[in-house]
Amino acid sequence: MYDVLIIGGGLAGLINAIVLSKAGKKVVLIERKMYPFHRVCGEYISNETLPFLASLDINPKEWGASAINHLQVSAPNGTLLSMPLDMGGFGISRYTLDYNLYLKAIQSQVTVITGTSVEDVIFSGDIFSVTLSDHTIYKARFVIGAYGKRAKLDKQLNRSYIHKRSPYIGVKYHIHTDFPVNHIALHNFKDGYCGLSAVEGDKYNLCYLTTRENLKKSGSIEEMERRIMQRNPFLRHIFSNSEILFEKPEVINEISFAPKTAVENHILMSGDTAGMITPLCGNGMAMAIHSAKLLSGLLLKSDEEKWSRERLEVVYTKQWKKLFAQRLWVGRNLQKLFGDERLTAMSVRLLKTMPSLTKFLISKTHGSVF
Repeated sequence: MYDVLIIGGGLAGLINAIVLSKAGKKVVLIERKMYPFHRVCGEYISNETLPFLASLDINPKEWGASAINHLQVSAPNGTLLSMPLDMGGFGISRYTLDYNLYLKAIQSQVTVITGTSVEDVIFSGDIFSVTLSDHTIYKARFVIGAYGKRAKLDKQLNRSYIHKRSPYIGVKYHIHTDFPVNHIALHNFKDGYCGLSAVEGDKYNLCYLTTRENLKKSGSIEEMERRIMQRNPFLRHIFSNSEILFEKPEVINEISFAPKTAVENHILMSGDTAGMITPLCGNGMAMAIHSAKLLSGLLLKSDEEKWSRERLEVVYTKQWKKLFAQRLWVGRNLQKLFGDERLTAMSVRLLKTMPSLTKFLISKTHGSVF
C-alpha cells in the first residue's frame, strides 16, 4: 500500500514524487520508458520556476543549462521581430533534466519502476488498484496522472478530448549550429512553427509543430522540411548550415490543445495530462513544474487537515483553473495568429511597431515567480 502512485515520469510526475517523498509519503512512480531518453519538447523553461527548484536543491546550471534572455520571431516571408525577454529562462534537454530528476527521486526514497506501463486503474472502497503490463498490482490512496500529452489510459477514462482527432504533429532534433546561445527563436512556416534554442553541451534544440496534412502532401518529414519549412529564409539557413545529431527525428502524433479536466475518476491530473499550452508560448515545462508544486502541496495540506477526497478534488480543480486556465486560453488564441502565411506576416509587422503589446502578450503566456 502506497500513499501516492504516480503514472508517468516526466517533469510533473518526478516533481510531485520528490516533493511528496521528501515530506515522508510513501510514493511509487511508474514510467514506461527507461531513463535517460528523449521527448518531443521545446526544452525551454522560464525563470519563474527557479525559486521553487532551489527549494528542492535543484540547480539546472549544474546540469549545463543555458541562460536565455532574447526572443526572435519570424514570419514565413522572413519578416523578423527581435526583442529581450524580461523574465528570461533557460534551456536544458529533457534527456538530461528528466534523468537527473529521476536520480533525485531515487535519492528521496521514491520507488521508481521503469520499462512497464499501466494497463488498468480501478477505484473502489476509497483505494486505487493499479495493474501494470507485467500483471503486478499496486494499491494506493491517491493516484496522480502525469503521463503527458496523450496515453492509452485517456481512452479507458473516456476523457472527452480523446474522441476529437487533432491535426498536429511534433518533430524534434538536437543540432549543432551557429546561433546566439542566449536567444530563443520561433520561425513560422505554412501551417506550423519551429523553435530553436540552446540546451546543454553546445547543442541546440530544434522542435516544430505542424499538421498531418503538411506531411501527407510532402510524403516524408525530410521533403516537408525542404518544400514547406525552408521557404522561410531563416529555416533554410538553419537546415543548410547545421549538423543534425539524431539518427532520426523524435516524432509525436495527435497533439491536442483541447481543454482537459484536472480530475478524472478521482485521478488527480498534473502537467500536460491536465492541460497543454501551445508550443508557440514555449512555457509548457514551467507549467508542468508549477502544477506539480500545486498538487503535491494540496495533497500534503489535505492530509494534514484531514480533508475529504471530494474537498481535495474541488479545491485542486479551482486552483488549477485559477493558475492556468487564462494562460492556456491565451495560448490557443495566439496560435490562431500564426501558421497562415499572410496573417503571420501581418502579425509580426504589427508586433514590431508595438513593443508594449508584444511584452504584454509574452507576459500572459508566463506565470509569476513561484
